[in-house]
Amino acid sequence: AVDSSFSNRFKTNGPAVNIAETDNSFELSFAAPGLQKSDFLINLENEVLTVKSEKETNQNDSDTNYPRKEFNFSSFQRSFTLPETADGENIKAEYLNGILNIEIPKKEIAKAKPAREIVVA
Repeated sequence: AVDSSFSNRFKTNGPAVNIAETDNSFELSFAAPGLQKSDFLINLENEVLTVKSEKETNQNDSDTNYPRKEFNFSSFQRSFTLPETADGENIKAEYLNGILNIEIPKKEIAKAKPAREIVVA
């Protein structure tokens, strides 16, 4: 189950995001096709992770007797308050095939420990 304090504390203005929790990390996946990795700015300040993107695209239409130029700005910003169990020092991000993946490891103390048998003396 995803840590409810993590998944429920965010401002929405941007692409859909999937949040998953494993024994060792939290994983965020953003659907952000048509961008390049240089279009993203990821910042962590006071345990708030902010993901931003701004891209300007130009379109020229010369099918008519007059030129037309359109500016299209595609931007978003999403912010997430990290839970206390998150290790903000070792966050990794990768953009591949239109998906921005961010992995936030858990602190060692928060990782699931393997079960062990206790012998009765």
